[in-house]
Amino acid sequence: MLVPPWLSVPPPGYGGLEQVVAGLVDGLSRYGHAVTLFGAGNRHGTAARNFVSTNPDVQYERLGEALPELAHLARVNHLIDAADFDIVHDHTTIGPLVAGRRAVPTVATVHGNPVGEYGDVLSDTDEGVGLVAISHAQRRLNPGLPWVGTVHNALDLTGIPRKTVPGRGAVLWLARFSPDKGPDVAIRACREAGLPLLLAGKCNEPAERRYYDDVVAPLLGDDVEVVLNADRAAALRMLVDARCLIMPIQWEEPFGMVMVEAMATGTPVVALGRGAAPELVRSGVTGLVCDRAEELPAALRAAERIDPADCVAHVAENFSISRMALGYEAVYRQVVGEGVGQALLEPARVTVR
Repeated sequence: MLVPPWLSVPPPGYGGLEQVVAGLVDGLSRYGHAVTLFGAGNRHGTAARNFVSTNPDVQYERLGEALPELAHLARVNHLIDAADFDIVHDHTTIGPLVAGRRAVPTVATVHGNPVGEYGDVLSDTDEGVGLVAISHAQRRLNPGLPWVGTVHNALDLTGIPRKTVPGRGAVLWLARFSPDKGPDVAIRACREAGLPLLLAGKCNEPAERRYYDDVVAPLLGDDVEVVLNADRAAALRMLVDARCLIMPIQWEEPFGMVMVEAMATGTPVVALGRGAAPELVRSGVTGLVCDRAEELPAALRAAERIDPADCVAHVAENFSISRMALGYEAVYRQVVGEGVGQALLEPARVTVR
């Protein structure tokens, strides 16, 4: 199991990819697989049989640079060649380009949108690499890539706090400060609905700080509270207390783990229906999915009618660690048994909805 060198697994705060991988490692381990986790830093909190670090320090301060990930991949490839593995599961951005040097097959989960520059990288994927989508919406954006399956991300429900009655607190927006996440849309929707808003955002990269200063800050008022760079424990407390989570996404969100986290606490999701949102949220049961931003205020007011128990049950049934682990196990078995070429011909056999 290969993760980027930016954060520990699981992450101390922001880091959806690392959170998902931590759950996957634990799930596979429970099913008897011997998992070796390759990452950076000197710690991990998973059930992996082995943890191999390519750098004593996580490289978060160099996030966005190419060399740290390239060096990480080069070191990993040397280590893989000297060991005995059945399959490599790669979660890095550029790993599919260098996976052909490995003596064992590779599957790579695509965590971003497979279009534009990233799509160009993925289109040059080595022929021995099979790609796994995290949503059907993501896969539809570039159906010509060498997909071998679709497996939804999952959440470990252990220790997740839950509400038993609908929340009466503020509406919560929880994301990174980016125009893609629509914090400005959230402010306007809550203001029109007459509801207070809590903006809890990741804001430690230069682009995030610029966007917050230039776009978000001028819109703030007494009806909006701001929390910056909350850790995971604080984020879960805010989700439990919230009336609902607002997700006014302005792009084709490939998954949106925070929606699953919200529903796991019993908090409904009010979202715009772009990307994977309609796959994750059962509109009218675990939240409300809107076609247009103008519909958000009414949906925010109506969210109090959603039963928290329905939200929790939906996550337990559809986004469990066991379900994700079994989905990936099916992908691994098909790729190892038949090779990527044959897996490409029959990807539906390993699709977990």
